[in-house]
Amino acid sequence: MSIPAIKASRLSNAGPAAPVLIAGPSLGTASLPLWSRAAAALDTFTVIAWDLPGHGASPAAGESFSIADLAAAVAAMVTGARDAGDIPADVPVFYAGVSLGGAVGLQLGLDHGSLFDGVAVLCSGAKIGETGAWEERAETVRVQGTPTQVVGSGQRWFAPGFMDREPAAAAALLHSLQDADRFSYALCCRALATFDVRGRLPDITVPVLAVAGADDVVTPPSFAQLIADRVANGTAAVVDDAAHLVPVEQPAVTAQLLKDFFGAQYLEGK
Repeated sequence: MSIPAIKASRLSNAGPAAPVLIAGPSLGTASLPLWSRAAAALDTFTVIAWDLPGHGASPAAGESFSIADLAAAVAAMVTGARDAGDIPADVPVFYAGVSLGGAVGLQLGLDHGSLFDGVAVLCSGAKIGETGAWEERAETVRVQGTPTQVVGSGQRWFAPGFMDREPAAAAALLHSLQDADRFSYALCCRALATFDVRGRLPDITVPVLAVAGADDVVTPPSFAQLIADRVANGTAAVVDDAAHLVPVEQPAVTAQLLKDFFGAQYLEGK
């Protein structure tokens, strides 16, 4: 395994003194369609979103990687931006990730917690799904491609009625799934197959906000509550009328939750 190459895009810029939010993706999604509307509502933050290998702007992966490897890649990105002065030394940095990106957030809390002033884990869990199911999906996508996942993902990702209300937003995300590199997607599945940090949650000392969609069947509210209960400093929240992709389903509510939680950490640190 090795640290994969990832690319990041600046979705909003609130000025050089503004706190920075690193936004993480869900499996099968590109960061732009997932985060752009919530980023617009996060008007007091500079939002920088990264893409998974083979998704969005990131190059395809050439070899296997773990969730810890992805976290190391994000940490290296933040450290590099600090060293280059792109993120000033006195500006706080927060992290918010969805599903697989949320798993990366937990791993960041374990391995690189000193880099972040707060972490939000959205529609995610300390363990997501079962090993055998991830291995099976990985093989299906490796052989047949990501279009095999479009129908099932549309059903899992969105709360009832969303695709009718917001057809363009839903289509953009499903297109990003179709466009994802199938081998990289399969490697992401295999990384999730071995991810389980339930026993290590008490070691996470950075403040954590765990958010769940009320209609999420993949990572239900009980997953968020478990995280909030077990980390050293955790808070749980549930977003109504949302399933597995809260930043696009309820961008204003998601932005307000993040602003309230991260704002409290920022003020506490001053």
